[in-house]
Amino acid sequence: MLENVKTILVPVDFSDNAKTVVRAAVNVAKKYNAALSLVFVVQSFEDYSGFFVPHMPIEQFQTDMVGSAERRMEMFVEDHFGDGDDVRWKVCIGDVGEEIVERAREEKADLVVMGTHGYKGIERALFGSVAEMVVKHAPCPVLTVNPYQKR
Repeated sequence: MLENVKTILVPVDFSDNAKTVVRAAVNVAKKYNAALSLVFVVQSFEDYSGFFVPHMPIEQFQTDMVGSAERRMEMFVEDHFGDGDDVRWKVCIGDVGEEIVERAREEKADLVVMGTHGYKGIERALFGSVAEMVVKHAPCPVLTVNPYQKR
């Protein structure tokens, strides 16, 4: 099933856990000589707009979030990868799990490497488990990494 891995999709959230997940993805990519494609998804709040009244229009807020995420992604890539590394990245807006699955389809990813832990508390209640959704719907195998597991 994993004989011909050429593209690995890695969702990141810029947390300390993301560093652990990226290290695991880099190790797998080296084994298969595969390219890495990082994705960060800005959660769309359109479905939740009835819950609160933001101080600015949602479109402006999301545009600002994308700009900030793109700057953070540039810094993340600079900090964790060298010039010779085959790394692409994209920032998307939408439901986090759905966008990760869609990116896997668009990129024709052979593998998704992602963390098992993201949202906690009330955020998990609102948004659910992204990893669970991706495992169920991804068009390719998904390797989940528990960043809290001691080796």
